[in-house]
Amino acid sequence: MFLPKYPDNPTPPPVHTHAPTDPAPARRALPSISIDQKTVAAVVVAGVVLTALLAAVAVTAISVAIAAVVLRSLLREHNRR
Repeated sequence: MFLPKYPDNPTPPPVHTHAPTDPAPARRALPSISIDQKTVAAVVVAGVVLTALLAAVAVTAISVAIAAVVLRSLLREHNRR
């Protein structure tokens, strides 16, 4: 009852025999770019330096936040007396 019923002799899909009216546009080759080892080394060094600077900024921000919390706590205790 719930099984699909397949035709005994399935018809093949239609075959397109006509040629396309518009030919495909010709693809141009990309210009070759020569990259030497000095360029790769410069990019890697720049990436390392920028990553180190980002880490330094993050550590500084965390340190300032902790110092602010500690100072606020100390000032709150001082004002209660």
